[in-house]
Amino acid sequence: MAVPHGPAGVGKARRRMREQLRMSGVSDSAIDDAVLILSELLSNACRHGRPLDDAPIGDGDVRAGWRVDDRGRLTVEVTDGGGPTRPVPSTPSVTAKGGRGLNIITALAEEWGTRDGACGELTVWALLSAGHRREDFAEQITAPPVSALAGLDFTEALGALDDLA
Repeated sequence: MAVPHGPAGVGKARRRMREQLRMSGVSDSAIDDAVLILSELLSNACRHGRPLDDAPIGDGDVRAGWRVDDRGRLTVEVTDGGGPTRPVPSTPSVTAKGGRGLNIITALAEEWGTRDGACGELTVWALLSAGHRREDFAEQITAPPVSALAGLDFTEALGALDDLA
């Protein structure tokens, strides 16, 4: 999807990603991680990269994409027109207002990297597990059968309620 080079399109891209991944059955926790990764990649593209097609800053677009492969791996990628530096995680000071994006991506993704395009474009991608499709952790836990709960006798409890009626 084309995203305006600047903060204006980031929210729209996040909403579209969340909607499409949810419809694909990706777990909520994986969606949350993917949306955060997308936000960081788009922010970095707008801060450090040029728009695609040599458009002036503020007038052009960057490209965002995501897909889940048949092995349940989710790839998130953002392509910009390239920039003067390569993406490298930094060690910001405690009071720094930025510089944590790639560290966040490193923490959330199984791996991430870059790919150069033929016309100077730069794609930064991150790979993460799409999780259990339509099965978050809470949905995987099943309650034990009532008969397995020691000292609990619903027959007696229900009988006592009948006596009150």
